[in-house]
Amino acid sequence: MLVLDHLAVCALRLDDGVARCETALGAGFAGGGKHAVMSTHNRLMGMGDGYLEVIAADPDAPGPGRARWFDLDRFSGPPRLTNWVARCDDLDAALAACPPGMGAPLQLERGAYRWRMAVPQSGVLPFDGCFPALIEWQGAAHPTQALPDSGLRLVGLTLTHPQGDALRAALAAVIRDDRITVLTGPVPGLAARFAGPLGERFLT
Repeated sequence: MLVLDHLAVCALRLDDGVARCETALGAGFAGGGKHAVMSTHNRLMGMGDGYLEVIAADPDAPGPGRARWFDLDRFSGPPRLTNWVARCDDLDAALAACPPGMGAPLQLERGAYRWRMAVPQSGVLPFDGCFPALIEWQGAAHPTQALPDSGLRLVGLTLTHPQGDALRAALAAVIRDDRITVLTGPVPGLAARFAGPLGERFLT
């Protein structure tokens, strides 16, 4: 079964995404870096056994020659929560249990981190990004080990999609997490609820 690993906030400019999340959540970002293969850069916020990622196209990097992950090439508007990532022990086996369109595994690395991740050729994950990207961490290193703990904890993730019943069924086959709620609605979207030192916080 899959395990919720982290949430992704996309932004046109990385600093704008960081500012928006810090204002909404009342906590700061600490880690991050660049992804040469995707020509993106990010910042991270530790949340216990998971983390929040703000990610944007890196303006100083050459184009990747393929679609960036999280549909970043078509992203517009203010920073917002667009995706979530689930980890697995066997990426190939997990992909076989997921809907079509998850993409092919890529071997990636940044600093001490090594991972495999499925990235669609189009950049768009199933159910307009409401289905999670899959990641298989390799080795013992994981970002949460190096990030200071913000004190925030994810307590709810709501996924809204016009095909809510189909999304709910697809998720039930691969992940069991009481924090995840699937709703049927006209516009695909994600909304997260957190508990922390300053009380409840929300991010959309």
